[in-house]
Amino acid sequence: METVFIDGSRGEGGGQILRTSLALACVTGKPLHIENIRAARRNPGLAKQHLSCARAARQISGGRCKGDTLGSKVLDFEPGPVRSGDYHFDIGSAGSASLVIQTVLPALFLADKPSRVTVAGGTHNPMAPPYDFLSETFLPAVSTAGFSARGGLVKHGFYPAGGGRLTFDVHQWERNSSAPIDICEPDKQIQIHARIYTARLPVQIARRQENLLLKSDLDIEDLEHIEVADSDGPGNCVMIRICGENRTTVFTAFGERGKPSKKVVGEVGDSAGHFLDSGAAVDRYLADQLLIYMAIADAGEYTTNELSKHLATNIEVIKEFLPVEFTAHEYGKHYKVSCRPG
Repeated sequence: METVFIDGSRGEGGGQILRTSLALACVTGKPLHIENIRAARRNPGLAKQHLSCARAARQISGGRCKGDTLGSKVLDFEPGPVRSGDYHFDIGSAGSASLVIQTVLPALFLADKPSRVTVAGGTHNPMAPPYDFLSETFLPAVSTAGFSARGGLVKHGFYPAGGGRLTFDVHQWERNSSAPIDICEPDKQIQIHARIYTARLPVQIARRQENLLLKSDLDIEDLEHIEVADSDGPGNCVMIRICGENRTTVFTAFGERGKPSKKVVGEVGDSAGHFLDSGAAVDRYLADQLLIYMAIADAGEYTTNELSKHLATNIEVIKEFLPVEFTAHEYGKHYKVSCRPG
């Protein structure tokens, strides 16, 4: 089978190019050669998290890798047939467990039997989907097209300590009994909920964030504070959950040393407010993650409030592996993204 050549410096030049390429190499069985890995990042090449993604792809497919070392900017990956199983991956750092899960999920959905995947690392990381987003936003969205999995948070892991653990039970794709992804209409009746996580931090931080949330422009129905007892290190994040009859959309901002609570709450509030104002059904992060499942199914559409550079890059990578076409049309404050056979 002909090798797919990917330039990791294209578009947004980050780790998503690697993860999408590994996932679709496993799905299609096509060998992969990728250069300039994470070229646009401050520390280019494979970090521990990205190395874990490559090794996870190799393990589920019985494949072969060359260049799978820390800092490598070039990787050759030759996948074998994807096999179901009980898989365990340890990032060895606070790198995102969610992103390793998202690398192997598409191929495991196409395996002949159910699988279980356990990943040790970070469960709540800046610049990556936290577990809550996976379980409440991402998994319900892909399940509408027959991609069914159930997640579990075994132990919290905040950056930079890590030490968390996620587990996912992955079922076979129900292609013949499922409709394509169709998430175009926003929920008409919604409630807005807030969630604050703190770990190994003074309770005053959560109290301050609670007060700021209640004074915000968002009409928050209820607010919960989860004081995490099982974390290896300190951590803080604030979530806005927009809950409708059909879906829940989770927005997150992370606290860190020297970052005022006002800025944390402002970030998550602005993200949620922009989404609500747009009339879209899918936020910018889910929009990016749904593309690969629409491509596997040869169909699907959704509306989103932003066409990010991340999304555009992901589309170009997907088209290197699968014969599909994507279109995007602007409708006022949002866009409709559609997929069809190429």
